Amino acid sequence: MFSGIVEAMAKVIAVQQDKENKHFTLECEFGNELKIDQSVAHNGVCLTVVKRDGNQYVVTAMDETLKRSNLGLLQPGDEVNVERSMQMNGRLDGHIVQGHVDTTAICTNIEDAEGSYIYTFEYEVSNEMIERGYFTVDKGSVTVNGVSLTVCNPTRNSFQVCIIPFTFEHTNFHNFKIGSKVNIEFDILGKYISRMAALTK
Repeated sequence: MFSGIVEAMAKVIAVQQDKENKHFTLECEFGNELKIDQSVAHNGVCLTVVKRDGNQYVVTAMDETLKRSNLGLLQPGDEVNVERSMQMNGRLDGHIVQGHVDTTAICTNIEDAEGSYIYTFEYEVSNEMIERGYFTVDKGSVTVNGVSLTVCNPTRNSFQVCIIPFTFEHTNFHNFKIGSKVNIEFDILGKYISRMAALTK
């Protein structure tokens, strides 16, 4: 479990195809602190450390993960938002993030709001997805590439988020362009409520 508060950006060093899986070699400032079998969120996707050498480490993404997220697009040199799993004796500064990406979205607009930035994202939606809790609500929480954010101006298939300069500089939001594909995890509380409503019809 994670909080959506990005600790650092990792740099992709190498990508190795292994049948339907991909092995990613990354480097980050806390890489030498990681342990084998430790969970780390990469752009919001929970992956397990399988190898480590100094600040470099290796994680593996299976085919289902590659299809559901943007990890399959990663190339050497790309920056990835990373966060180690939560410690339960600390503050929850973001919101409850599972590290299980629900879908991807496309950045359709970036607006400079006099120092901060407003990003608009659109995603494919269906009635079935909505019934499963795949939607956003105004002032609710959403995770974009592993970053816990507050929703603004939600529609059936889009929402906006406001990014302060610190988040812009310390996450890969500064690399986003119109057309960029990002990982989305909807709020788990909304999913539980939607599931309960469906079961009690």
